[in-house]
Amino acid sequence: MAEKILVIDDDENTLWLVSTLLQHHGFQAITTTSPADGLRMAQEHKPSMVLLDVMMPDMDGWEVCRRIREFSDVPIMFITAKSGIKDVIKGLEIGGDDYIVKPFDNRELVARVKAHLRRQSSDHKTTDELTFGNGELHINFLTREVTVRGNLVELTPKEFSLLSHLARNAGRVLTRSELIAQAWGPEYGDATESLKLYIHYLRKKIERDPEQPEYIITSRGVGYRFVNR
Repeated sequence: MAEKILVIDDDENTLWLVSTLLQHHGFQAITTTSPADGLRMAQEHKPSMVLLDVMMPDMDGWEVCRRIREFSDVPIMFITAKSGIKDVIKGLEIGGDDYIVKPFDNRELVARVKAHLRRQSSDHKTTDELTFGNGELHINFLTREVTVRGNLVELTPKEFSLLSHLARNAGRVLTRSELIAQAWGPEYGDATESLKLYIHYLRKKIERDPEQPEYIITSRGVGYRFVNR
């Protein structure tokens, strides 16, 4: 069965172009020009990915993304004419996974969609649960629940994505660019400050002492290592 991609954009020409591209490459495109309808369709159709415009009437793409993140961790890629670096960072930090600027190259758009779906599929095929520290830290990848010393800890989708990649590669030093590519996409190699911020958030939630971490260790000048203990 073809994977469903939800496209939300108030521009009819963009909807036609993107849906035609997706269908040509074997995907099922469901489209709408209404942000409110897009939210409803995201809940009802449970698409494999969402492509989302930013500048729309009634409700902008930032707000649509925030609301989708309240009930789903589906990959979200912004498609927008807003090309400023502040806009890119905002889109990623509120829960977006990728950001492509109009006018875009058709091949690049399709390649990015396929890359996100491959990554999602790969995550689903790996171990369902991991435990560290003699049961002190438990991660359930199916329910996306993280328990620390018996207490359930709430993580944002981005925090969970980073923790998942670190934990699945416990014992190995992961470069900053690798972690950024996993959480934000390979096109955002300059998101180092955002990565540092999210590592800080994670440490506050899972470490006994965030200033002296036991799990997420900094490999100076390279990246981070999750301690396998």
